[in-house]
Amino acid sequence: MTKDRLAALRAAQSDEDDVGPDDVAVNVDGNVGYMDDFFNEVEEIREMIEKIQNNVEEVKKKHSEILSAPQTDEKVKQELDDMMTDIKKTANRVRAKLKVIEQNIESEEHVSKASADLRIKKTQHSTLSRKFVEVMTEYNRTQTDYRERCKGRIQRQLEITGRNTTSEELEDMLEQGNPAVFTQGIIMETQQAKQTLADIEARHEDIVKLETSIRELHDMFMDMAMLVESQGEMIDRIEYHVDQSVEYVGKAMEDTKKALKYQSKARKGELMNRIENHVQEAQDYVDTAKQDTKKAIRYQSKARRKKLMCAAIGVGVMLLLILILVLYFIINRDNTPSTPPATTHPPPDGG
Repeated sequence: MTKDRLAALRAAQSDEDDVGPDDVAVNVDGNVGYMDDFFNEVEEIREMIEKIQNNVEEVKKKHSEILSAPQTDEKVKQELDDMMTDIKKTANRVRAKLKVIEQNIESEEHVSKASADLRIKKTQHSTLSRKFVEVMTEYNRTQTDYRERCKGRIQRQLEITGRNTTSEELEDMLEQGNPAVFTQGIIMETQQAKQTLADIEARHEDIVKLETSIRELHDMFMDMAMLVESQGEMIDRIEYHVDQSVEYVGKAMEDTKKALKYQSKARKGELMNRIENHVQEAQDYVDTAKQDTKKAIRYQSKARRKKLMCAAIGVGVMLLLILILVLYFIINRDNTPSTPPATTHPPPDGG
């Protein structure tokens, strides 16, 4: 079930209506519904990834419960199987939805590569893909760990029955896929021995299921991992613009301090040129970051880096204003002609 986030997005947009002369106006009226549908899809994908993550944690608990039990609990095993099936189905749905978004992005790139909407979509797609790969990596690690623990359990049970095996021999036995190889040459004289062998067969069955699950998810996992790797720097693009604006404003402030210290016109002229250059570059980066940030604010109030971007841009704008005031003060002070003091003449004699 997707959430209707249109009201929240419009409320966030109305909070930004009081813009000043330095703000960048972005026309979004024509595609509010279009982007709202996109963010509804993003929210649905995020919820499915969170569901997988929660199920993975439950799978870990079931693994520990099964291995700690003296006898196999069929109910717990069935619950584990159901969770693994649900993870597989949900993961396939997430993969399919991310593929659709990827295809839409590729289509839109042929129309407008510089679109703010397109940058937002790329960032969201990259973020979701990374999170999905992280969750599936943890699931794969959980399965591999459980397989190793099952192997250890089988090896200990075989030792109880008087059959010692090395790790390599055990792997060969597992690869045969026949639980009978574990019971060859073992005489089941007691009930305890029978229970031990039954537990060995149960652990072997678990390993077979795990290997099947790992193989089924392998192609999907590799596909998404390669996608995330290819995206590379995309997710940090907006933060890059903000960082650059702060860096250039910082350089401009350093040059301003030098201009205040040295009053020589020649030297000040050189510093002024450097200041103007840094200010212009800072303004360009601030404008780019403001466009991306304002667009993201209007469409997604839950964007993870909104506070960081807004704070950085606010600092950048404040520093620019301070810089302009300081420059204005310096220029006016040097250009103001000095006024000679007024001369007081004595009044003429009355005679």
